[in-house]
Amino acid sequence: MDGDLRNEQTWLAVGSLMILATVALATALVYTRDVMIPFVLAIFITTAVAPVVDVQVTRLRLPGWFAVVTTLFLVLVALALMGVVLIMAVQAIVRVANQYSEQVIKLTDQLFEELKTHNIQVEPSRISAELEARLPGVISQTVGTATTFVAHGFLIVFFVIFLLLGRHPLLKRTGIYADIESTIRSYITTMTALSAMTSVLVGIVLWALGLQMAWLFAFLVFLLCYIPNIGSIIATILPVPVAVAQFHDPWMILATVAIPGAIHMTIGNFVAPKMMGRGMELHPVTVLLALAFWGLLWGIVGMVLAMPIVATLRIILARFSTTRPLANLLAGQLPGTDADVTTLTAEIS
Repeated sequence: MDGDLRNEQTWLAVGSLMILATVALATALVYTRDVMIPFVLAIFITTAVAPVVDVQVTRLRLPGWFAVVTTLFLVLVALALMGVVLIMAVQAIVRVANQYSEQVIKLTDQLFEELKTHNIQVEPSRISAELEARLPGVISQTVGTATTFVAHGFLIVFFVIFLLLGRHPLLKRTGIYADIESTIRSYITTMTALSAMTSVLVGIVLWALGLQMAWLFAFLVFLLCYIPNIGSIIATILPVPVAVAQFHDPWMILATVAIPGAIHMTIGNFVAPKMMGRGMELHPVTVLLALAFWGLLWGIVGMVLAMPIVATLRIILARFSTTRPLANLLAGQLPGTDADVTTLTAEIS
């Protein structure tokens, strides 16, 4: 009895310390986000492109510095292309913002006039003025986000250079480091392929429907697909304001939502599970909580990085007997469940 009480007190103390450590770590991550976000992104980028360096050194017998330079060139080209597309997207938004804002205000006024005929009192002028007043703020926030992305890009390149220079291609990695590297690399490559596939299909559909800025929404689909579950919903809803302002046919507006939504559901439910294999071994509730936690700390970038960060944490926790129950909890394996019993049986055999 005393032993059980002592174990409960130990676990209570450990749990309290972990909560305090989590709060302290979260506070530190918020205050250092301008440095930590580029650093974590650089780690994931380096992990993804490391095989390019390894192949050049081990198979092609090229010098290490040359392999790093060529790999860094590929990273710079990819980041530059993404930055150019993002700048073009912001310019397109600013260019058509006034046009669509006027159309939305006209539609709003028409709606209010229709409500007046049914003896519903409204103030369309006040609401129209609010729409016009808020538009510059939305545009400035979009431009600020793009500027922040470009600024982070320079830090990312800086960190990638030193991470690649400090890597030893001939060194064989085993154990926990190899597991983490393999998990992150598999996740990044698979999600990039799935995002590209979804982006191309949705872009073709929106272009065929005649929606303006279809390429912009396709690019946003590519970025948002890196956010599990929530990203596809946001990407499906994004074209609605433009569709409402451009089309006056309810069926066309419905098509801009229904067809891309069907594409997201098909890829998410049938294609993604086969390509992901075992996946990240995270419970859906864990994924949602991770998205909320890292989104609160680092915004959209935090939601993109949530899955690989939590998967890495699960691998580390699973390596120690004391924290293994927490790793099983992240995977959705509660003590005493069938999954837990199956895992224990497999370890014994």
